[in-house]
Amino acid sequence: MSATSSTVDLAAVAATFGRRLHDAGVPVTPERSGWFARTLVLAAPTRTQELYWIARATLVTNRDQLTVFDGVFTEVFRGVVDFALRGDPNSRMAPLNTTPPRGGPQSKGTPQDGGSSSMPRSPGLGESGDDDSDERSDEEAVLAARGIEERLGGRDFGGCTPEELAELQALIAALVPSPPRRPSRRLVRHRRGDRLDLRATLRRAQRTGGDPVCQVHRRPSERPRRVVLIADVSGSMQAYSRAYLYLLHGAVRAVRAEAFLFATRLTRVSRQLRVSSPELALGKAVRAAEDYAGGTRIGDALRAFNDGWGRRGLARGAVVVIVSDGWDAGDPDVVAEQMARLSRLAHRIVWVNPRKQSPTYQPAVGGMRAALPHVDRFVSGHSLDAMREVVAAIGC
Repeated sequence: MSATSSTVDLAAVAATFGRRLHDAGVPVTPERSGWFARTLVLAAPTRTQELYWIARATLVTNRDQLTVFDGVFTEVFRGVVDFALRGDPNSRMAPLNTTPPRGGPQSKGTPQDGGSSSMPRSPGLGESGDDDSDERSDEEAVLAARGIEERLGGRDFGGCTPEELAELQALIAALVPSPPRRPSRRLVRHRRGDRLDLRATLRRAQRTGGDPVCQVHRRPSERPRRVVLIADVSGSMQAYSRAYLYLLHGAVRAVRAEAFLFATRLTRVSRQLRVSSPELALGKAVRAAEDYAGGTRIGDALRAFNDGWGRRGLARGAVVVIVSDGWDAGDPDVVAEQMARLSRLAHRIVWVNPRKQSPTYQPAVGGMRAALPHVDRFVSGHSLDAMREVVAAIGC
């Protein structure tokens, strides 16, 4: 297999490689191939060795599969000169060396790229000797990550211990929402644009004696819609608050989302959640929300948001995500009124209610019943697997 251009179809590469592994006996699902493709975009590997570890972390689920995986990876990528997925488009990926020399300085961890890279080199596919312990520890780390997801992926957050929620933190942080895009006021040059750029056309006409043979057009550029997350941290939602604080922290850092917490009153915590450390960010957010684990007044919180931020532009054309079980100590009519106001401003409203996961659930409480007519997507989000549906609802 060889690359002939600098454009790589990651979806086709991931699907083809996953199918080859599946045919060889490794149980690779289309979902895992999708994880592989998304991780390639995020990690942007520049060397085949990095590509190997990305594929192994996302596609291998058991130690017994390593022999088959190594063989298929070697068959597909041995001697391949791929265009790098980042940086200079003319730079190339080094071919995979499955049998590095055992002697000499390179076998002791010297980078193979010829530079003075400070990144430690991962062991090769067939390498053994002094690096056996490192390889075993890497294998255990990969299998541990996959084991956490398989063990806790479907577990209700309400039944997780604090230690299990801490284990899920990295997996929740990886659920980066991809908000839909909308036209902006800025125009960009485009050959299929519907607006004539008169100044650029006249400037180009100077090359043809003043005759505008080639016309320049523009069209509006696109930008992602704003994401606003409003999470209920009252006593009735305390079992789910920590997990959704992790999601808010990841969304604020990844897509510059706006985050709010409420129980009896609304608190904006976007600034507190911009801290890189999850635990430090959560601590600051909880301290800012003085009514944490208190009562619930959904209507008053929505009114505060609409009056203070929504009508000033924060909610205009945005995707608004509300996380609450709908239990409200206030007047349901206030909830209905404020949800109607919010629906006129927002592009889409997603309501996340962990109680919805029950087969016998009915929106009987006043706050939930009043809000539902103005909700575009109603999801449960009670577990890591269900939280992926929340992220998908933001992007659709």
